Amino acid sequence: MSITRTQEEMVNDLEHEDELLVFESELGWMALRLCGQAVRQLSFGHASAIAAARAIATAPGQAARRTLSVWQRSLVKRLQRYAEGMPSDFCDLRVEADLRTDFRSSVLNACRKITYGDTMTYGALAAAAGHPRAARAVGNCMAGNCVPLIVPCHRVVRAGGDIGPYSAAEGSATKRRLLEMEAAAFFSTTRQDVKRP
Repeated sequence: MSITRTQEEMVNDLEHEDELLVFESELGWMALRLCGQAVRQLSFGHASAIAAARAIATAPGQAARRTLSVWQRSLVKRLQRYAEGMPSDFCDLRVEADLRTDFRSSVLNACRKITYGDTMTYGALAAAAGHPRAARAVGNCMAGNCVPLIVPCHRVVRAGGDIGPYSAAEGSATKRRLLEMEAAAFFSTTRQDVKRP
């Protein structure tokens, strides 16, 4: 699902207030800010539920939701499985990110197409988004990604082989951990598919 919004979705979202979900995972505490069935923000790698909630709370003292809908429980479970190293694809999720420009929208949509276990350089992502030679602007766009993992900016690396910076907790160490986790899961599922004589 791309990062665009129809008029109907915008009207439906006006009927919903933002909701905050906070939960534990193998990647630390995570917090999600949702509006209806749209993801607005995700933060992870926090040492406590309070730290995770503070990272994305829209109002002072905003409380996390205690009773989850079926869709919310499913989303939490998917993110927890991802954090455990299970290959996951979040392309079906509707994301309501900051889309101030067509450029940003095209870059985030192109990034969502980078598959689990793969990487792409900033320059290649710029070209895939229809903006060749805009690698630095793509880097700025990735640094401002408010829904990491769902828009997998950790899969975007520098051309020289360095993984580059990452805006989540613990920075490039977290990026390296995610890439290693995805590579290990990719190779373990590939090995299981090989038939032995």
